[in-house]
Amino acid sequence: MEAQQHKAGFVNIVGKPNAGKSTLMNALVGEKLAIATSKAQTTRHRIMGIVNGENFQIVYSDTPGLIKNPAYKLQEAMMNFVEGAFIDADIFLLIIDVTNDEDFDEKVIEKIKQSGAKVIIPINKIDLTDQATAYEHIDKWKAIFPDAPIIPVSAAHKFNLEAIIDEIIELLPEGEPFFPKDDLTDKPTRFFVSEIIREKILLNYKQEIPYSCEVYVDSYTETPKIDKIRAIIYVSRESQKAILIGKGGSALKRLGIESRKDIEEFVGKQVYLELFVKVMKDWRDDDMKLKQLGYE
Repeated sequence: MEAQQHKAGFVNIVGKPNAGKSTLMNALVGEKLAIATSKAQTTRHRIMGIVNGENFQIVYSDTPGLIKNPAYKLQEAMMNFVEGAFIDADIFLLIIDVTNDEDFDEKVIEKIKQSGAKVIIPINKIDLTDQATAYEHIDKWKAIFPDAPIIPVSAAHKFNLEAIIDEIIELLPEGEPFFPKDDLTDKPTRFFVSEIIREKILLNYKQEIPYSCEVYVDSYTETPKIDKIRAIIYVSRESQKAILIGKGGSALKRLGIESRKDIEEFVGKQVYLELFVKVMKDWRDDDMKLKQLGYE
């Protein structure tokens, strides 16, 4: 009996802001790698999550939500990460939010078609609509991508995800693994620490504050019993710094407690976390500062 050939490929998740891309990837990978909130533009980087089987390796890639007209150089850098996903995809997961399916960028659809990659279309948040509406969305996208499997899902409730996985494994090209079989992601621990802190900022602060912040892990010292972390939160203006810290440092203290709890869960040991807030004026529109913060 002939041995089964190994399959491996890049499965890149694209869609509009707040469509549920990060929630879907976390559910498919089985680990919380990408932060997920109800706020648009939560994801700023391209994050890979790796799933291995005996005869396959799926490299999922979460990307920032598609922005037609970027307002800052930060958003332009985010869209550059998306552009990278258009280049190396073997399979696209084009995730559609059933509650927000209007004005999809025609240029994005054309890029996907021209890429030559396979396409799977999860119709997400199916739990928030009725059957008739769901069929309308399925028919709409079937007309656009006639050969693509269209799968109603709820990423938040992990409904019907097995159907996506089965389609992916069926469509994966034959090939050797791209990463060691015990790897979970391409990003270092420092990155996930900064993302956990940024998630707490998104959840605890309103209006412009979360979008004006960037988190940089200045130092990370590992010991057998405890990891010592020093992180800097950069903001654009002094007024934002004052709001982030709060009266008597109360807001920053709460942010630190919540962040430390999730970081400890992620690294599996005790953590000593120090948070500092600094002003980096207009960092979202400065190429040099963006490069320093990891937006190549």
